Amino acid sequence: MNCEVCQLKELEVEQFEIGEVLRCILHTIMFHRALGLVRPKDVDLELFDITYVQCGEVELDKKIDENIDQFVSWVDKHPNKKTQICLSFYEIKNNKAIWFSNKVERLYWEQWFINLHVAQHHKLTSSRSNYPKVVHSEGVSEERSVHRALIEGSLREVLFQIIKFVNEKKDHIPPLPSREGISFPYEITIPSSSDTTFGMDMIKRMLQTGHPTMLS
Repeated sequence: MNCEVCQLKELEVEQFEIGEVLRCILHTIMFHRALGLVRPKDVDLELFDITYVQCGEVELDKKIDENIDQFVSWVDKHPNKKTQICLSFYEIKNNKAIWFSNKVERLYWEQWFINLHVAQHHKLTSSRSNYPKVVHSEGVSEERSVHRALIEGSLREVLFQIIKFVNEKKDHIPPLPSREGISFPYEITIPSSSDTTFGMDMIKRMLQTGHPTMLS
């Protein structure tokens, strides 16, 4: 089965920016791969001058936030690392090749790799939702402004990359599944506590096992 892969541009972010950046990217992908009727919800980022669209589905919001929280916990233990998060869409097939087996196989048809370099530039007061208000000098404040502008520009590039991909890559999308919900079956894969690096090796292990945790 043809599995299309999109490697998104790497973003260098600080830890307090992870939540907003990942929500923006993950929700944008999910919105463009949504099934049927959705209740679009415009969301303005607090850290950047960017607006994105969510599907307006509570359970989806919860799943995304849970994975982001797990990723932030991983980052706490592995600072200043380049890492990836993978959002995969798949079909569910019953493996009838093996007698007396009810094994369910996942056939991946699309994978999105979100590439982040989590850096720690300054130890300023910050929170999950608000950009740090404390600056120690005019120089630091100016550097913050430059950093913010760079991230905002790069994030816009990633969003345009997503839109371009979904508009150009359509032939690989499988028939609509006979199931309720707003999304194709999907999973979000983050580094585990035992991983010091994360990339294609992890994805190969995931594909070989065929039984990662189902998130939808």
